[in-house]
Order: sequence, then structure tokens, then C-alpha cells
Amino acid sequence: MGCGGDFSYDLNHMNNSATDMPADPRLLALLPPAIVDDCELRRMRKGERLFAKGQRPRHLFWVHTGQVVLERAAANGTSVVLQRTHQGFVSEASLQSPHYHCDAVVVVDARITCVPMPALLQALTDDAAFALRWIAMLNQEVRRLRLQCERLNLKGVQARLLHWLETEGTGGCCSVTAGYKSLAAELGVSHEALYRALADMAAAGLVLREPDRLCLNTKSPFP
Repeated sequence: MGCGGDFSYDLNHMNNSATDMPADPRLLALLPPAIVDDCELRRMRKGERLFAKGQRPRHLFWVHTGQVVLERAAANGTSVVLQRTHQGFVSEASLQSPHYHCDAVVVVDARITCVPMPALLQALTDDAAFALRWIAMLNQEVRRLRLQCERLNLKGVQARLLHWLETEGTGGCCSVTAGYKSLAAELGVSHEALYRALADMAAAGLVLREPDRLCLNTKSPFP
């Protein structure tokens, strides 16, 4: 059985040496080997749905590359984005839900691992060490969401952008492969405001724009 909804995809087992995508070491460290063997890799294109509201959850999904958003239709017909995932689990809150409460849409071509939900639930019951690893992963996600709330409470685009680089980056650098419009939405600002802030910050020597990533300028003369 394939994972997700009714659409075509390229499928390989996670432990298949023929795949062109190596398994994420963080996912391998988290999951028991028996579950890893049952995981599936798939590629999805921008615009495809990973799952739809009302569907019965059968898998959890780990995003390796690309971007997936969880969205729900508002009363006025617009879509409200609940979550953006560049890397890591999406839909983990549906582990014990009878159906999905939102849609998952690929907004940047993505590579995703599908983790079978029944096996995962059984392992959480039977494997205490795995259950503790799972709790630690959820704790990390809570901390990340707290930082996101903290960031959205900051005044000004530059303040939010600096906070994002400091808290989400590695060595002061963050990937922007999803594009700056996506980053603007993540920061809760218009893309025009983000472009203006980036231009001002680059001119002031605060940030360095590189292909597919943005970095703090550690040699900046400003505090």
C-alpha cells in the first residue's frame, strides 16, 4: 500500500540502496529499525496534496527537502496556514486522530518519508526507549513553536528576521530554498516589507545574501 492520498509518486523503500536520497540520520536515530524497514520514500511536486481534511490518517510524514504547509479554509474562502514544514515531521498531531482536520499541500517540490502509523503506535506502547525518544522530539517541537510565537510578537521586520536567523539557523545561516515570499509568510510580513528590510540590512552589513541561504554577517561593525 502506498502512503498518503490518491496520486502518483516515485516510491522506494527507505533502506533501498538504489534510492537517490539518503535517509535522514535524525529519523534513523529516532525510529526503531523495524519501522524504518517499513517506511517509504516519495517525491511530490508543488501543488500536490499530501492528505486532505476528513481523510483517515494512515501515515506520519517526514519532510526531507522542499516545503509542506498545513492549511484550512476560512469562512471567507481564503486559506489559513497553520504550519509550515521545511524539514521534520508534519501531521504528528494526527497520530491518535480519527481523521485529518486540515489539508497538507506541497508548496515546494518535496521528498518525504511516510511512516506507517499502526506500527508507530505499537512501538510507542511496546518500546519504552523509543517512547522516550519520541517525547524528546515532541519537546523539541514545542520549544521551536515557542520561539516562533516569540518571533511573531516582535515589532518590525528586521527584528523578526534577526530572531529567525539566530534561532533557526546553523552558524547564523538559514536556507531560503523555498523562496523569500515563503519566508515572508513564515515571518508574518508582506514580501515587499521583507525585501525592503533585507536591502537595508545588507546595506548596513548586518546580513549576507548567498544563493539559497541568508546569513548573519559576523563581521558586522554593529552590535
